Amino acid sequence: MEKTIVVSAVNLKVGGTLAILRDCLNCLSRLAESGGYRIVALVYDKNSANYPNIEYIEMQWPKKNWLNRLWCEYVSMKKISKRLSPVYLWLSLHDTTPSVVAQRRAVYCHNSFPFYKWKARELFFSPKIVLFALFSRYIYRINIHKNKYLVVQQQWFKDAFIKMFELSDNEIIVAPPSKKGQAVKPAVDTSVKETKSFFYPAMSDSHKNFECICEAVRILETEYAVKGFEVNVTIRGDENKYTKWVYRKWHSRTENLRFVGYLDKTKLYQYYESCDALIFPSKVETWGLPITEFAAFDKPMLLSDLPYAHETAGGSRQVAFFDPESPRELALQMKGLIEGDTSFLTAVEKPLLVPPVARSWDELFEKLLKS
Repeated sequence: MEKTIVVSAVNLKVGGTLAILRDCLNCLSRLAESGGYRIVALVYDKNSANYPNIEYIEMQWPKKNWLNRLWCEYVSMKKISKRLSPVYLWLSLHDTTPSVVAQRRAVYCHNSFPFYKWKARELFFSPKIVLFALFSRYIYRINIHKNKYLVVQQQWFKDAFIKMFELSDNEIIVAPPSKKGQAVKPAVDTSVKETKSFFYPAMSDSHKNFECICEAVRILETEYAVKGFEVNVTIRGDENKYTKWVYRKWHSRTENLRFVGYLDKTKLYQYYESCDALIFPSKVETWGLPITEFAAFDKPMLLSDLPYAHETAGGSRQVAFFDPESPRELALQMKGLIEGDTSFLTAVEKPLLVPPVARSWDELFEKLLKS
């Protein structure tokens, strides 16, 4: 008799979370083809992640809000689980543990906002992010102990969950994203360039901390009179209240700051290849994908001195960390690179991951499905 695996991922529609869904279903499609399993996926739109050998249930609502989300997780999905009964494994890919009837449950946790230290001004710029930071730990807590496994991407996240929710080591699987990445050319010697170029690729959310870079540029220009550099950031300055504030406050006060806007993958890698260093001041991440992407170029990286960045940068050779609340510390590191000083850059050791660990989706499902 076939065993039924259900994946609930209604809230995964764009960006990195959609990539998680696609990788997951691609693996399960191959598993179903080998026989013995029936795969059912609960998604917003099956066309965004359509694979053979999978039954899809689309769950769409006219407007995204938490009332709909909660109804979906704790009422609708329970009805579906009874209809599909018996369910061997129910895997939730979006942080929450739905109220379902299943032999075993697991939840993939990729929201690190319970650990985000927000600022008062974000109540004006990004109230949803503040509310998410305040309440996400309570949303996580609902039904969390009914899971056989939790899945996280980093060891620090596992350690924090163990402490926050009183879980044990063997209940949390660390599953780092695969570093398949894009092939890159060897980094060229940029020491003869007249202008040193820095790059920060990120979305326009307030926790991405663009203001730290902007203020660092102002300090370099006005207090240290540093010349011969440019900094490119991937916002235009009109995306939302936060970026409008950033643009209004720093655009007219700096000469070397470039607001280049959103970049597609091709242009993103062109910037990776041409710039001299990556800056990543984000204050909260589950992983920090640009760090992984840029590490392949073996060029300097200036990163937030936070657990996620230390872990993601593991194995890189030219890294310095700075307090994301200290633009001056960042400015001094940038000044060093502009003047040709790399003595403060160090190699970062790869993190020690405490089992259970899964380094691929195949390996993850092997653990989730074993008796």
